Amino acid sequence: MNTSPTRAPAVAIETLGCKLNQAESQAMALQLAQNGCRIVSPSDAADIYILNTCTVTGVADRKSRYFLRLARQRNPDATVVAIGCYPERDIEELKKLKCVDLILGNDAKDKLPSILRLNRHKIPDGASVSDVLRTRSMVKIQEGCDNYCTYCIVPYVRGRERSRPVDEIIAEIESRIRIGFKEIVLTGTNIGAYEPDLESLIKRILDRTDVKRLRLSSLRPGDITDSLLGLWNDARLCRHLHLPLQSGSEAVLKRMNRPYSIADYESAIIRIRKMMPNVSITADVIVGFPGETDEEFEESYNFCRDMAFANLHVFSYSQRPGTAAAAMPGQVDERIKKERSRKVLKLAREGALRFGRRFKDETLPVLWETEVEPGIWNGLTDNYIRVMARSDRPLKNEIVDAKMSGTYNRTFKCIEATLVD
Repeated sequence: MNTSPTRAPAVAIETLGCKLNQAESQAMALQLAQNGCRIVSPSDAADIYILNTCTVTGVADRKSRYFLRLARQRNPDATVVAIGCYPERDIEELKKLKCVDLILGNDAKDKLPSILRLNRHKIPDGASVSDVLRTRSMVKIQEGCDNYCTYCIVPYVRGRERSRPVDEIIAEIESRIRIGFKEIVLTGTNIGAYEPDLESLIKRILDRTDVKRLRLSSLRPGDITDSLLGLWNDARLCRHLHLPLQSGSEAVLKRMNRPYSIADYESAIIRIRKMMPNVSITADVIVGFPGETDEEFEESYNFCRDMAFANLHVFSYSQRPGTAAAAMPGQVDERIKKERSRKVLKLAREGALRFGRRFKDETLPVLWETEVEPGIWNGLTDNYIRVMARSDRPLKNEIVDAKMSGTYNRTFKCIEATLVD
């Protein structure tokens, strides 16, 4: 790529998919900014447009193709880059679009300055990073998965489990803190598989850095131990745990090749809530997995209801080429998937509202993120309640206590609160 020596190239990065992708996009943005680029919103005019793709579902593939075409329409002269998991799965499919200049796999994410030929002098950390970056910083601690769940394409596009060195992670977190991030989110494909072990990593981070908030992206039931939960005695650890469930039916879990039983999962939930009564527990659920009968769906739905999750991420099963489930008999009709998805999404909304209202009249610390309207700010509590409050002063990236009203604001889709000075 050729860039003018007098003008810093504007780079837009769009991200699809998981928190691991978000972590890598943030790292790419910071690295490109340190090489003289201006990081802009994907809706702004950009010289370079980078789409960090996802291929976990057919919907993700369609979104990737849509955003790549849209980038070309916005600026026919831009350098359009498709990077990440979709190219790992099917690079030839992307070449057919004829609107992409560069197609790169996951291994290229930390090499973009040289690939794009950005031969510029480095500048101080964050000096040209615009406000489009989030207030929470995602930090990758590992990637890859060895489990090979029958529905999942991730092991094929991310590879086997591998962990980053502790000192490298600590250095990155310290760098993010220097830039001004108040919350660090540890993320990966399966962070519970971190080696040498997740518990010691968390201890090192808490002991060696001045992080204000530390959040974990997701864990599995087998990761939950009393000693791990004991770390939450440090108030900097956010009281939010995401435990992907995928199905509340034992038979479906077995067909999925998930590494736990329903009893294992419920036991983990009970243990967590016993040690952290105000914890937010969220989960992923897949509806319409091959062979899922009405009875199995109801079993899954009822388990989700009984677990009283603070929220659910709901996915309709999507066939992924090369996975075992793609060839399974009993593929569920799309109309049935949509009906089941709507039912579980309704349960998820009810759970989020119920959890948010539990804290009526309580004061919670909030990391304020965006001014959604003049004088109206939006942020997250440490236990993952989305809230809003009115303030005449700027709150972005500040942790300020707020008293929960228990009232749900439908316009901003969050719980109303009042600042406590």
